[in-house]
Amino acid sequence: MEPNLTQIVIIGASGDLTARKLIPGLLGNDIAGAFDGPVQVVGVSRTAMSTEEWRGELEEWIDEDALEGWASFKEGVHYHVADALEEEGVERLKERLDALCEEEGFGPRETGRLFYLALKPSLFAPAVKILSEQGMLACLPDPCAGWRRLVVEKPFGVDLESAEALNRSLLEYVREEQIYRIDHYLGKETVQNIIALRFQNAIFEPLWNNKHIESVEITVAETVGVEGGRGAYYDESGALRDMVQNHVLQVLALVAMEPPNSMRAVDVRGEKVKVFRALGLMTDEEVERDVVRARYVETGDHVGYLEEEGVSSDSHTETYVAIRAKIHNWRWSGVPFLLRTGKALERRYTEVVLRFRTPPLDLLNGPPVGGNCSLRPNALRIQIQPEESVRLGLLVKEPGAGMVMRPTTLKFDYDDLEAGDTAPAYQRLLLDAVEGNATLFIRGDEVEEAWRFVDAIHDGWERNGAPLAEYDIGTMGPDEADGLFRGCEGVWGDGVSDV
Repeated sequence: MEPNLTQIVIIGASGDLTARKLIPGLLGNDIAGAFDGPVQVVGVSRTAMSTEEWRGELEEWIDEDALEGWASFKEGVHYHVADALEEEGVERLKERLDALCEEEGFGPRETGRLFYLALKPSLFAPAVKILSEQGMLACLPDPCAGWRRLVVEKPFGVDLESAEALNRSLLEYVREEQIYRIDHYLGKETVQNIIALRFQNAIFEPLWNNKHIESVEITVAETVGVEGGRGAYYDESGALRDMVQNHVLQVLALVAMEPPNSMRAVDVRGEKVKVFRALGLMTDEEVERDVVRARYVETGDHVGYLEEEGVSSDSHTETYVAIRAKIHNWRWSGVPFLLRTGKALERRYTEVVLRFRTPPLDLLNGPPVGGNCSLRPNALRIQIQPEESVRLGLLVKEPGAGMVMRPTTLKFDYDDLEAGDTAPAYQRLLLDAVEGNATLFIRGDEVEEAWRFVDAIHDGWERNGAPLAEYDIGTMGPDEADGLFRGCEGVWGDGVSDV
């Protein structure tokens, strides 16, 4: 059977997302020979320009080593001027897509179409409505050809109510299995490796529970602030809504979920939803005790958050949040999940740290940490960015007389595989969307359950008038966050050291 044509329609194509991420990702897949059949890319925007002009703009973002592949790929890249919110514009788009099909010798029913909504979230539902009314989204369930799919960028709402409303609006016109809600974090190789590490290595999964793990830490740290004109947008969201609701909780779900029956989307996403439903919704008292919010302040030559362009002078938006969360299920009962994310911090990194419990008896005089707390000798660190690695902390005997113990590390780095650079996240996810593999995309009920957890915290802040701590730019956040570790649980990692 001959491969069918695929058309990738980017609505809102004049934005920088298309040039920075989408076109290089599609080109990377084409160079790798990943597409099963011919591919056309059609950019749609109100901005007036020709196809040749658009190709010229895109070429400026293509890496030098990919220019040879671009020379042939760009012949299938087209631009169409239209307003995706106007019936006439979408009708002309349909005619253009059908004509491009015919140029390749295919009819619309033989062509799969992926509509990528690179729009403001408020335009998702209106755009889908117009596309549907023009008959551009109708298809049979799971067809081998003539499929129609939507890719929707985050944010998926700004709270639970708006997320539910968006889901209802989309489902008026398409089925859930046609919607691909994208979070680029799930396209990162090391995030996916969490699943492989857990379920394909018999040494880890038996220990992956509250009997052996004392705490789990997830850190997403950024060095940038909200410069570059992002202040107005960020001031409406803050760290909790901008990062915790999606990136942080998605990583948490992969760490905490039960083994799925298979790697099919329905099984993997079903287990992630169970994790979100087991996340304890915080009471106002727990929010006050177990959540720290803060913002960065003027430090040296760097302006503070309140002085950033677009930020209200009386803003109470947080640029940092740390949470001591609980998962109420059999596997994780009693294990704190310590989550934090922030801007203008000391270093940029994302990592997961699983700290294992101490042996029941110290026979060999392991090195103390101080006070009555002995060192936690074993920590598994999964580094997601910028370094992609896995490190396991151990205690070993120091060479020489006596039983003197010292910490050391077993380390795996993706560079050690000598497999070349890992594919960018968007490249992987775009290919999955074309192939109809929704495993690494977010289901509607996932979105809603994540918002339910986040909204409980936000509501607690509003009712309690939660204090807003401050931290200097270039530090790792406010001192108050250290208090989320209790007793002998340790301290926040720094993304560098192994203890």
